[in-house]
Amino acid sequence: MARLAPKSLALSECDRQELEKLLNRRSTPQQIALRAKIILLADKGNNNREIERELNISRFMARRWRNRWLELSKRSIAVIERLEDQERRGKPAKFSIEQVVELFALACSDAEDYGRPISDWTARELAEQMVQQGIVESISPRHVGRLLEEAQIKPHA
Repeated sequence: MARLAPKSLALSECDRQELEKLLNRRSTPQQIALRAKIILLADKGNNNREIERELNISRFMARRWRNRWLELSKRSIAVIERLEDQERRGKPAKFSIEQVVELFALACSDAEDYGRPISDWTARELAEQMVQQGIVESISPRHVGRLLEEAQIKPHA
C-alpha cells in the first residue's frame, strides 16, 4: 500500500529567520522551541517519520504542527502566534472578570457597611450579598470560596 507524502512546507526567508531567532533565545518556552524545530525540519524536506526520530516525538505531533503551520500560514499571523496553543474547548466562564473583581472588593470591605451583623465575611454571606446587590443572579458559597482562595484573599483574617 502506497503511503502519502506529507504536505510540503516552504518557509519564507523572514519566517525561517524568525524561527531561528526563537530557537536561539534563552527565554523561549520549550514547547515553542520544539514546534519551531519541527517546522524548520519540515522546511528542509524531512518527512514526519524523520522528524519523529530526530526530535524523539510522535509522528502525530510532527503531522499536527506541520498541518497547523500550513493552515495558519494562509492567514497573516505572526510566527510566534502560529506556534502557540489554540484556545481549548470547554464551557465558557460563568462570571465575568468585572463580577469577580466586585466580589474581591466586597470581600475586602467591612460587612457592617452592608448592614450585616458580622465582623468577618463568610463565603455564604458574600454569596448572599452578591445576589442581593444584583452583581450575579446566583453563585454558590463554595464557588465564592474557590475564587477567594485562588486570589489568596482571606476576608476572615
